[in-house]
Amino acid sequence: MDEVIISRAIVESYMKDFMGAMEADVAVAGAGPAGLVTAYYLAKEGIKVIVFERQLRVGGGMPGGGMMFNRIVLQEEGKRILDEFEVSAKEYEKGYYVADSLEAISTICSRAIKAGAQIFNLISVEDVMIREDDRITGLVLNWSAVSWSKLHVDPLTVRCKVAVDATGHDAEVCGIVVRKIGPKLRTKTGEVMGEKSMWAERGEREILKNTREVYPGLVVAGMTANAVFGSPRMGAIFGGMLLSGKKAARVAMELLK
Repeated sequence: MDEVIISRAIVESYMKDFMGAMEADVAVAGAGPAGLVTAYYLAKEGIKVIVFERQLRVGGGMPGGGMMFNRIVLQEEGKRILDEFEVSAKEYEKGYYVADSLEAISTICSRAIKAGAQIFNLISVEDVMIREDDRITGLVLNWSAVSWSKLHVDPLTVRCKVAVDATGHDAEVCGIVVRKIGPKLRTKTGEVMGEKSMWAERGEREILKNTREVYPGLVVAGMTANAVFGSPRMGAIFGGMLLSGKKAARVAMELLK
């Protein structure tokens, strides 16, 4: 085996994919459960969707389950999405289902890729592109290691028709919009309102309502949606995350029309 051929194969194949990702229908920030489910349903419809994840691994909070017990809980509606991915979930009590968090996230990730979604890890979104009509038209990217090392390195950009903020509790893309152009989000304050303390029932109920376009060309999904609109966090119940991802895909498809 030739080490240089191995290295060349990695660099050339990656750069070919990355070059192709610079023009997309939908760009998703965050490869947690909501972001991956969004990407899966979009890719299934033949929509070109690219996902950027700042961490080394995908999955957001799902792999850790509840306090590092790698199990997650879902309600009936969320279980139906896991059934579609062929992830097993066992009934614990009436209306409560338990699934292996590692099986769930690895399967969802694999299905999203096989459906046609492209996922790039270790890349952070540090800014957005906004044009004269005040619509987001792309994401500004840099290697995550650049920000972690506090290096001054200029970013690169990708163009998209719709962006999805699925960065979780920190609502990073929405925070960038507020910092750059002011309180113009479609919330009561125009800003990221911040998630409330844990209340699983209310948080699960409100996450679907909150999953929508929050700024022209920008959709929020998963915990980002609750953080932006000031709803509670839910803990280790993940049905709402999956349902939010599916709805975000529908919202993005409507915007693409």
